[in-house]
Amino acid sequence: MARFTLDQLDTLRTIVDEGTFEAAAQRLHMTQSAVSQRIKLLETAAGAVLLRRTSPVATTPAGDVVLRLARQIDLLSADVASELGGAGTDHGPSTLPIAVNADSSATWFLDALADVAASHPVVFDLRRADQEHTSALLRAGDVLAAVTATRAPVQGCVVEPLGVMRYRAVASPAFVERRFGGRVDLDLVDRVPMVVFDRTDTLQHEFVRRVTGRDARSPRHHVPASADFARATVLGLGWSMLPEEQARPEIEAGRLIELAPDSPVDVTLFWQRWTLGSPLLDAVTEAVLRTAGRRLHPISSGPRPDGRSGA
Repeated sequence: MARFTLDQLDTLRTIVDEGTFEAAAQRLHMTQSAVSQRIKLLETAAGAVLLRRTSPVATTPAGDVVLRLARQIDLLSADVASELGGAGTDHGPSTLPIAVNADSSATWFLDALADVAASHPVVFDLRRADQEHTSALLRAGDVLAAVTATRAPVQGCVVEPLGVMRYRAVASPAFVERRFGGRVDLDLVDRVPMVVFDRTDTLQHEFVRRVTGRDARSPRHHVPASADFARATVLGLGWSMLPEEQARPEIEAGRLIELAPDSPVDVTLFWQRWTLGSPLLDAVTEAVLRTAGRRLHPISSGPRPDGRSGA
């Protein structure tokens, strides 16, 4: 059976988090050669190459397994230090890596983390990811939990439903005047410019198919940041699907017009976390579920588990 030291596991985790051997050496206050030597010893003990020496570094399949162990031990060590009140240990705040879609981060998710940070010694390392990549991050051990549109649990994880994020098709009054002649004409929506989050964002395309029965042929502005995405829509670059929470105040202020009030697009969100007995991870889970219960729509029958990349 392979035997790893805590120093070796901590070094592996730090290299992955920092992205390079050099950055990890600076964080660990070691020479780069000493960091390399630890990884060589760890790989010898594992009997496999654990890191691809790319920039940034990437774990191999064997490295994914050992990285999961390293993160589990780090989290459990932080839990023990917290329960002991920090006595006899120099363990600082625990770093909790979480994958979250951009629209959740921009609307409700940070409120949940703020509740936890106020009462626990923790810092968060948020990774924005789309549905497919979120699952890969959990599987690789890069994150301990994720807000995801994936219902099927990753091996070693449990899944709990969060609720429905509702999206509204909106455009600025100036855009409606310029592109629709002052009155919304959904028959034209597949041809006028749209704003999309990135090249895997499907929400606008689904809306077009729903209201016209055709595939979108629209020119597309790519704006891969949630706040900038909303601002691009308000400024009239194109129409888009905005989270209801972001769209509502703009609609009420007259800065946006809803194109089809009776045709929102709903995305069902789930919380996946490692099945690890950790008071800190439990506290984060409780806060996330509580906040989602207040801010998201309840899940109806036949949830739709897909949507915007990173959204």
